[in-house]
Amino acid sequence: MNKYMKRAKEVADKGIKEKEGGPFGAVIVDKQGKIIATGNNQVLSSKDPTAHAEITAIRRACEALNTYNLSDYILYTSCEPCPMCLSAIIWANIKEVYYGCTKEDAAEIGFRDEAIYNFIKGKNKTLLNLKQMDREECIKVFEEYKKNGGIIY
Repeated sequence: MNKYMKRAKEVADKGIKEKEGGPFGAVIVDKQGKIIATGNNQVLSSKDPTAHAEITAIRRACEALNTYNLSDYILYTSCEPCPMCLSAIIWANIKEVYYGCTKEDAAEIGFRDEAIYNFIKGKNKTLLNLKQMDREECIKVFEEYKKNGGIIY
């Protein structure tokens, strides 16, 4: 077994034993193979629905490295990232991800990633009532950000 995937699994196992959240673990390493951060799902213990393993690991790596850009790092995760984690990985600029279990494996034990994927594809309009409003006022913040040379990450 790959040593980083093994570590992701160990982190997931620990999280389950401590009843912190679902069976998910993640590890972020640099190009030389040094582990920068680990994370396990902590949704239950933190009462934070965004505290997935990948996001926990990303937060810890960014804190340790004092950056928001993880483009030079590799992520190992015990399961294929959900849509939220996939987005966080992309926002963190991580370009290389290895995963163990599939999203279908997660669905088999009750996780509902597919509902979100279907919503994104426009196939599930009942999942969320998403409506635009007050763009003409809100766009002013965007215009100000652009005018002042706001950083795009």
